[in-house]
Amino acid sequence: MSRIEKAMERAVQLRQGTDAPAAVHPEVKEPERPIHAPPPVQAGTQIVVPSSPYFDNISDPYSPIGEEFRKLKAALVSLTTGAQFNNSVMVTSSVQNEGKSIISLNLAMCLAQEYDHTVLLIDADFRRPTIHSYLGIANRQGFSDCLLGEAEIADVIIPTGIGRLSVITAGRAVPNPVELFASKKTETLIAEIKNRYHDRYIMFDTPPVLLFAESRTLGRLVDGVLYVVKEQNASQHNIKEGIDTLKGCKLLGMIYNDTIVDRHDQKYSSYQRYKRTQ
Repeated sequence: MSRIEKAMERAVQLRQGTDAPAAVHPEVKEPERPIHAPPPVQAGTQIVVPSSPYFDNISDPYSPIGEEFRKLKAALVSLTTGAQFNNSVMVTSSVQNEGKSIISLNLAMCLAQEYDHTVLLIDADFRRPTIHSYLGIANRQGFSDCLLGEAEIADVIIPTGIGRLSVITAGRAVPNPVELFASKKTETLIAEIKNRYHDRYIMFDTPPVLLFAESRTLGRLVDGVLYVVKEQNASQHNIKEGIDTLKGCKLLGMIYNDTIVDRHDQKYSSYQRYKRTQ
């Protein structure tokens, strides 16, 4: 057989696949991008649906207010993560009716709907507890019962089904919260919560600092404080005096709440974030 005939025969074999094919390089596929979605709800968890119109993170996560909370969340994560995770944060205000509880719950929900963050929100406002009513759950045993030694933390945690958010209600009423918060038991329990749940955010909703002294005590036990100021509610004197009472605490920043912004000749309520307080 001549060289030409051999070459033609080999060409036929290659077309018919009867000869060993040349090495084929596998197609390189781009890695699939993760789809951003809230983490799945654990089986058996009762999903809590807040009925209040103030929780845009649930009813309309793409609203202007929801976007402001995502900005606030990003700022908080930036301030509390790094070489060390400062996982305990207290939310307070100067006086009543500043919206601190609504902000606490909205911010906790916003954090908990990310895959990276697990959140435990504790209602530490024994004077006017509201977290349970906003979520429509019973206020039975809670944080006060743990401080009194009548319940364990693990037994009073309530999963909400809202992302990775769990809550602890205020618990039963106590006659003098100031003495309870100033006790060694409270200091020990806060440290235990921080260490036991070291991989999650622990957020405390507390009473206004000018009206009640327990918030000042708790502020020295947590890693940072968020200070809520509602437009046209607290006076400048109130705000300055309230911040002065938190000397010795790490003030992360101030949240300016319920601002009126003039945009396209329309006014709407919004949450605005101030830069970190120095």
